Amino acid sequence: MSTQTYYVPEQSRWPILASIALFFMAYGAGSLINSFTAEEAGGAGLILLLAGALGMGLILLGWFSNVIHESGEGLYSPQMDRSFRWGMSWFIFSEVMFFAAFFGTLFYVRTLAVPWLGGEGDKGVSNMLWEGFEAQWPLMVTPDQNAFPGPKEVIDPWHIPLFNTILLIASSFTVTLAHKALKLDQRSRVVFWLAVTILLGSVFLYFQAYEYVLAYNELGLTLNAGIYGATFFILTGFHGLHVTLGTLMLIIIWLRVLKGHFSSEKHFGFEAVAWYWHFVDVVWVGLFLFVYIL
Repeated sequence: MSTQTYYVPEQSRWPILASIALFFMAYGAGSLINSFTAEEAGGAGLILLLAGALGMGLILLGWFSNVIHESGEGLYSPQMDRSFRWGMSWFIFSEVMFFAAFFGTLFYVRTLAVPWLGGEGDKGVSNMLWEGFEAQWPLMVTPDQNAFPGPKEVIDPWHIPLFNTILLIASSFTVTLAHKALKLDQRSRVVFWLAVTILLGSVFLYFQAYEYVLAYNELGLTLNAGIYGATFFILTGFHGLHVTLGTLMLIIIWLRVLKGHFSSEKHFGFEAVAWYWHFVDVVWVGLFLFVYIL
């Protein structure tokens, strides 16, 4: 096929299968979050969540395999390459807006809703709902301590969160070094720096999981710990999911480099994952500042 031909792939089963897996993940997560007990729907919710996640992982592997095969067959023209770049750019933009919504929620709660409940601002009359409530952030004492008791303590930002910040910032540098090495066709350096990036991402996930265990078991910081607990786990949890996906994509790229894929001129698959990884790192810096410190 001529490289100037714009390749249009055949109809694929992957999008519909991915939609089904996402449905199971969303339904399972919703069952867990909405106060279902393990005896009722919590157990089923966890099963559906894990089944959806496993299914999505297998679907992505199959989908990536198809794209890799098409690229190896030389089916992609320069115009196709530009389409991929635009597609990845819009995808990252959608992710920016996704996190902007949650950061916006955090801003609204901290600067408007909680002060209103404390009697401040033009809607301070809301204090009539819970007279005597004092606004503060982090919200350690909630308006309704019986239903949603606040956390005993919050995460110290200068230990695990700071260490995780250093890990992710360092990983941005290592993935950039790998990219530069690929442009110079220094494949051994690409393999090394990509492996370091994967290691840094994996260590980050380990300490994030350790932090969650600490929060639940010792600090009383849970999803039920009022609005602070909810915003904390929603923001850090979704970011952790993105780091997990990014780490898996880096592993796939690393395996492809080992197999001799990519060249110094054509390696957009590598670049796309690097873009995504830099985005994940920037989001974490925002989380470190606005969730842990300020």
